Formats: sequence, C-alpha cells, structure tokens
Amino acid sequence: MNVVKENVIRLSELPTGKQAVIDHHDDSDFQLTLMEMGCIPGEPIKIEMIAPMGDPMAIFVAGYYLSIRKKDAEKIWVVI
Repeated sequence: MNVVKENVIRLSELPTGKQAVIDHHDDSDFQLTLMEMGCIPGEPIKIEMIAPMGDPMAIFVAGYYLSIRKKDAEKIWVVI
C-alpha cells in the first residue's frame, strides 16, 4: 500500500522565494550527481531565481547557490 504524503511537490513547482525540504529524488542516472551537489533528503532548499524563459533556475541548498535545469528540478521532490 502506497502512503501519500501531503504537501510533497516537485522542486520545479515550488514558487520563487519559498523554502522547502528535500524529500526524495526520482530514480535516475542523475540522482547521484544531485546528491553530490548537496541535494540530499532532509536538506532545506529554496528557489532564488528563475530565468525569464523558465530555465535554468537558481536554488540555494547546502549553503551555496546552484543553477539547475528545470528538467532536473522535476526529479527532486520537496515537502512544503
């Protein structure tokens, strides 16, 4: 039986300026890279800026700013 968590969304859906906590990642080849960049479950994360065309986005995680593509942000699930 799957348990549905309330308020869990993709990072790409998080509004600019709002902070959340990383819940988990989609299984992918990019998962290890995300974790190496500080996107670890339990880590606070915040969308700082989104480029005018919506891609890439600047996030603040693990004490530094990181620029990632929207398609990669879709692989990160956060709790708001």
